[in-house]
Amino acid sequence: MKNICMLTVAAVFAAACSSSTGSTSGGGGDGQGKVVFTTFGEEFIEKEIPATEFEDGWTAKYDRFLLAMHDVSVADGPTAAPIAKMTESKIFDMKKPGDRPVVSFTGLPGKAYTHVSYRIGPATAASLPSEGATDADKQLMLASGYSVYVEGTLSKGAESKTFKWGFATNTLYDRCEGDLNGKKTEGVVVTNGGTDTVQLTIHGDHFFYDDLQAANAKVRGGNIAGADANKDGAVTLEELAAVKLTAIPKENGSYGTGSAANINDLRTFVEALSRTLGHFRGEGECFASAK
Repeated sequence: MKNICMLTVAAVFAAACSSSTGSTSGGGGDGQGKVVFTTFGEEFIEKEIPATEFEDGWTAKYDRFLLAMHDVSVADGPTAAPIAKMTESKIFDMKKPGDRPVVSFTGLPGKAYTHVSYRIGPATAASLPSEGATDADKQLMLASGYSVYVEGTLSKGAESKTFKWGFATNTLYDRCEGDLNGKKTEGVVVTNGGTDTVQLTIHGDHFFYDDLQAANAKVRGGNIAGADANKDGAVTLEELAAVKLTAIPKENGSYGTGSAANINDLRTFVEALSRTLGHFRGEGECFASAK
């Protein structure tokens, strides 16, 4: 859960045709297999991020964690047309427990496919509430063009702060690689008659990281809780925008932006963190880029 995706500002993505639930193109006959994609929010979303994970002793608990997932695809390489691609869009509430299905691709010719990508982007009218998400969740996402929406509470001792944050970011996660049978593997491996089950893992602790790119980023809650300027017990994105990164006292930790530009306050910082949520096979990483 300490891994963080590389964040860039642009990427090239080759699109191709497919069916609504993920049928395949190209190939047939003997030597075929299946790839099943699921998504999971881990205990940090389903239960809580405990104080032991925070550098400053806070605890975070989500009440809702909505996201819209699109364009899961499998290809031979970054410039190749996908052999299979999900054309449906689905909205998930990652707070709901368990690993939930995203899309299955059947009849894939047996081989290694080194390029897997997926996108977390704004919900559309065609997005389907799935596996615990409701039509009300969809309407909330649609009303503001959200791709990600979270509600929860930060707490430390007797102090607590609620938050309700929505983001309209559009992020492509591609060149995904992760551990498969003890070996770091790019993409997926299709075997004759076999199934490669791939988890697209969402890391809820990233919203509280203090660095956009460093592998040793720390989880902090105090600066976000302290942004509650009107002391009403709720931290809004507008209040986060008023906190300049350069004004945060050194004893409260520093916030690293790496190569990312125009990130000067806690709001733009947290929004940038919303582009790092997606992972691959648990701790595996993808190359994350703004679309």
